Amino acid sequence: KGKCPEDGWDESTIELFLHELAVMDSNNFLGNCGVGEREGRVASGLVARRHYRLIHGIGRSGDISAVQPKAAGSSLLNKLTNSVVLDIIKLAGVRTVTNCFVVPMATGMSLTLCFLTLRHKRPKAKYIIWPRIDQKSCFKSMITAGFEPVVIENVLEGDELRTDVRAVEAKIKALGAENILCVHSTTSCFAPRVPDRLEELAVICANYDIPHIVNNAYGVQSSKCMHLIQQGARVGRIDAFVQSLDKNFMVPVGGAIIAGFNESFIQEISKMYPGRASASPSLDVLITLLSLGASGYKQLLKERKEMFSYLSSELKKLADNHNERLLDTPHNPISLAMSLKNLDENNDAAVTQLGSMLFTRQVSGARVVPCGSVQTVNNYTFKGFMSHANDYPCAYLNAASAIGIKKQDVDVFLKRLDKCLKTFGKEAKKDKTANEISSSNTDTEQLED
Repeated sequence: KGKCPEDGWDESTIELFLHELAVMDSNNFLGNCGVGEREGRVASGLVARRHYRLIHGIGRSGDISAVQPKAAGSSLLNKLTNSVVLDIIKLAGVRTVTNCFVVPMATGMSLTLCFLTLRHKRPKAKYIIWPRIDQKSCFKSMITAGFEPVVIENVLEGDELRTDVRAVEAKIKALGAENILCVHSTTSCFAPRVPDRLEELAVICANYDIPHIVNNAYGVQSSKCMHLIQQGARVGRIDAFVQSLDKNFMVPVGGAIIAGFNESFIQEISKMYPGRASASPSLDVLITLLSLGASGYKQLLKERKEMFSYLSSELKKLADNHNERLLDTPHNPISLAMSLKNLDENNDAAVTQLGSMLFTRQVSGARVVPCGSVQTVNNYTFKGFMSHANDYPCAYLNAASAIGIKKQDVDVFLKRLDKCLKTFGKEAKKDKTANEISSSNTDTEQLED
């Protein structure tokens, strides 16, 4: 049926299935006589076993989705993986998606592939409208494709940074729709930035006949992000949305899924990929989804949502205890942010020092964002880099509830963060006392003089 099985398979069944696919590839035929330059020869038995002897990769020199006659098993693996992944995207909330394919590149390069495909459709276009998100790979994806990003600054609404829809439309009018390759929007992001207003952007794109590419990097795990994509496609225009394999399916880094609502356009993107491709990302995600089954993946999505609520409530308590504040970002379903005003006021370097302390205490993934840092990326200078705004009101710390997170992860993180903040509190009191003593001594000396 080409769908993810409801219940996961055991490992021996999966291995048997992969071996059956492998024996369909010519490099594994008993009497095979290869006289070409690419015959699936592998020098190391360890490498062969690591890839289940599926050596030929996927696609042909002109099309990553094409069937390779001497690699029937690998070709079948590719077709099945794309079909199973499409089923999971529908299950996760984008029910009207028509086509997708796994590409052996991470999200940034996969976005570049989408932009390069659009180049042939819009030869005059040189600009990409991009609501600002301070993450280098999605910015570089536009530069690498040879386009000029037009950065649209976000607007502050309460604690949240939201899409400036009026500025997007004004910039389209100013530059001319025919000169714009696409609007490049984002769903999953670090708080206090929240997912873009996809519905409004999709309507603008439809009205001005401009393509719309969505960076949905780790949005598959969020029903809210997937709902935004579904709604955007329903009321307006979304040409493709790109998501990472590792962030959404807990596999090694190196693959992404390009999906969309127009089957022919997604096929055009797949044909733009030059040459054959590694089958490893497809193999990894297929094994994972066969192991989990649809029910297992749905359970992981449910647990992630529960852990987000738990992390949110516990981080709020910790923030209150340290006279800080959990920033109010209800539109962000994955990432949270806690203010670091007290640290910032005591010492400019304290915010980055907190990040170092957490990292050396084996807390990974937490981001500390100081005020006013400046970063230049490909000759573009961003003020307040990492905070998605030129002048966000306070320094803050990020933590996320991503798929696979456990209660133990949250509890250990909060315990270590609490210790680090208490350490800063003690040092601040010492500094204050030392300053008071120093000031008192100075006053005494002046009186004596």
